[in-house]
Order: sequence, then C-alpha cells, then structure tokens
Amino acid sequence: MSRQIQISYFILLVPVILMLISAFYRLWDVNRKYETMINSAAAASQFSQDFKQDFDYETYLLIVGGKTEEESQLDDLLQNANEVVDSLTTLTGSEKSEKLLVYIKKYLANLESYTDTIKENIESGDHYEENMLMWETDVQVVTELIQESISEYIQNETSLLQQYQQEYQVVFYKTLERSMVLSVLSLVLILLLSYLIPKGITRPLSELSEVANRVAAGDLTARANVNEGPEITALGTSMNEMIEKINDLLEQVTLEQKNLRKAEFDLLQAQINPHFLYNTLDAIVWLAESGDNKAVVSMTGSLSEFFRASLGKGKDRVSVREDLVHARSYLEIQHTRYLDILQYEIRVPEEVMEAVVPKITLQPIVENAIYHGIKNKRGGGTITIGGYRDGDVAVLTVEDDGIGMSPDRLEQVRDVIKYGRPGHENIYGVYNVNERIRLNCGEEYGITVESEEGKGTCVSIRVPMGGDQ
Repeated sequence: MSRQIQISYFILLVPVILMLISAFYRLWDVNRKYETMINSAAAASQFSQDFKQDFDYETYLLIVGGKTEEESQLDDLLQNANEVVDSLTTLTGSEKSEKLLVYIKKYLANLESYTDTIKENIESGDHYEENMLMWETDVQVVTELIQESISEYIQNETSLLQQYQQEYQVVFYKTLERSMVLSVLSLVLILLLSYLIPKGITRPLSELSEVANRVAAGDLTARANVNEGPEITALGTSMNEMIEKINDLLEQVTLEQKNLRKAEFDLLQAQINPHFLYNTLDAIVWLAESGDNKAVVSMTGSLSEFFRASLGKGKDRVSVREDLVHARSYLEIQHTRYLDILQYEIRVPEEVMEAVVPKITLQPIVENAIYHGIKNKRGGGTITIGGYRDGDVAVLTVEDDGIGMSPDRLEQVRDVIKYGRPGHENIYGVYNVNERIRLNCGEEYGITVESEEGKGTCVSIRVPMGGDQ
C-alpha cells in the first residue's frame, strides 16, 4: 500500500512539475517583456519635460546676445536628448515607438542644423531679423514636434505596459485554472488511496475563482477574503494586491490624460505675441511724440482692454460678446498702426452673442487675416467679422478681401488645421483655436476655411448655441 501511495504521489507530481515549468517559463517571458517596457518608460522619463522651453530660451538668448556661443547650452541639450533617444532605441520593441524615435532623431538633426545656421549668421555679421524669423518659424515648431513625439512615445509605451499586464493576468488565470484541475485530480487520487476528502481546500479556491471571474468581467471592486492556511491566504492577498495595482494604474493613466489635456489648454491659451506688445508700445510712443494725444488715449485704452479680455478673470470659456471685445480692441490697435491699409467691420447679430466659445477664439483668426491677407495686398483692405445662427449652431465668420490663397495653399492650410503640422508655415495659431473648440465643444465643431486667390479668405467658426461658461 505504501508503495502504491508513493507511485500515486509520483504520478501526481509529474504533471505538477510540467505545469510549473510551463507556468514559470510563461511568467518569465511575460516578466521579461514587462521589465523591458518598464526600462523603456523609465529611460523616456529622463527626457527633459522642459526641453522645448529650455531650448527655445537658450536659442533666444544666443540670438539677442544674452549668451555667447561658448556660454550657450544648446549643444549640451541636443547631446543629452540624442543620448536618451539612442538608449530608447535599444530598449523599445514596438514598431510605432521605433518610428517615433526616428522622427525625434530627425527633429533633433533639424534643430542642430538650425542652431548651426544661427551661429554662422552671428559670426558673419548682423543677421538678427533672419535669426529671429528662424527661431519663430523653425526652432519653436520643431521643439514642439519633439515634445509631442516624446509624449506620444511615453503614451504608447504605457499602452504596451497595459497589454503586457493583461497578458500577465491571462497567464495567471490559466495557471490558476490548471492548478484547480490538478487539485481535483489529486483529491480523487487521495480519495481512492485513503478515503479522505480534504474539503478545506475546495472552498477557498472556489472563492478565489469567483473573485477572479468577477475581475475578468471588469468588476475591479471584487476582493478575496480567505484565511484557510498560509498558502491560500497569501494567494488571496496577492490577488487583492494585483487588483489594487490595476486600479492604481488605471487611475494614474486617467489622471495623466486629464493633466495632459489641462496642459494643452494652458498652452493653447498662452499665445500672446510679445512682438505685438512691443510694436504697440512703440506706436504709442510715436503718437505721443507727434502730439496726437487723442490717439494715444484711444490706443492705450484698446491695449488695456485687449489684455483685460485676454486674462478673462481666469475663465477658459467666454461668450461671443466677450470674445468680440477682445477682437475689437485688437483691431482698433492694428487700425491705428495700419491706418492707410486696414479697415474693419463687426456685424455679429444679437442672437449669437451669448453663445459660448473658448477664450481668445476670434483674435488669432483676425491676426492671420491681417498678416497673411491684408498686409500683402497692394492698397490695403477690409476685415469683416460676422455671424449667424444655424439651428442649434452659432457660426462666426472672419472675412477679408486680401490676396486670398491658391488651391494648393488652401489645401495646405486645411491640413494644418486638421493635423497641426505646419512645417515652415507660421499658421499654428489657427490649429490651436480649432483644437480648443474641438476639446471644449466636440469633434463636430471647429474651423473651416474658404479662399479664392486674388479675392480674399473667409474663416467660419462653428460652436454650439448652448453651453455654460
């Protein structure tokens, strides 16, 4: 009998050993992939979150003479960024992540080319305007693309971590299932040998199985409460800890997405051009020196109203009436500066005045109409702000009779509004306005552009009639 029991236990042990080898191998393989993704995400986190701000500021200091080429940290910033990207290339196994890293390397190469050109211009003489234009239209756009790409890389790696976490759960559940099957077989074998049924094993396993099934069905509030021996208790504790970690991970991803959107809003609403302020103040000084006190008072009041509306008492959304105050003050300032070439009209009906829009919606569109439409037209032109109601939708229009756009240029502008990749074109503000409208109001709202070369351009802004500020 003892010999038969020993043989029976040996027969029972063989499948257990095979199962453990299989389970350990699968767990090791999943853990290896998971560890690689962790290392990749950790390496990506070394990429400075302030890279864009630091690089843009260092470039600006170099151009304006705030730092010499020897004092500038541009080379160090580029070297550190390239080292981080190189380390990520050896870690990532995702095709999408590899493509993002290739894009980032290209962007860094472009930045190096731009900074070399700026340095050569500084060494060869006074190219201040050329360098400032390159800083505004090239360097800042590329650093923005780098920041977006590294954020997308981290998001992609985080998504892969979730997938591997799910794979780990599948392995765990399969291992648990096989363990239960072997437990049943062991119970039958022990029953035949000793006529004893270890009933104490089945109840806690059933409870753990129920918890596992609830979690698999999406109920992350399920918790195991078993105290039947140290092994089962440890298994229940481990399962509870795993569920807690899944909850924490989901909450962390949700919070990160919320913070990311808030950062996007803050960034999109901080588009105050310092050159506009400098030029306006210069114009006020010129008017004061020429003795035109009435124009000085008018322009100063418009500038004050412009920045008061920009702050908006901390509100992210304002009525069309309030946003028109901001756009009108901007137009009055520009009208004073460009008296001979700029006229404007505001014809927005009262029925759409209380519709809600993201703060600073009209002004960037008006700015584009001036600088890309009216200023380039011989003899000047007129900008007209209008609007109408289309059912539950308020439509605002900004129309100019400037130089208009060719079909190719119009298609390029529409691509910028849709995808936000302007390349060397300085029209990113229009994309920002469209993105804020979509984020605040929904995907079906936003900006459309119509234009005819030599006749002018019309930008339509669609927002819902209702909404709380």
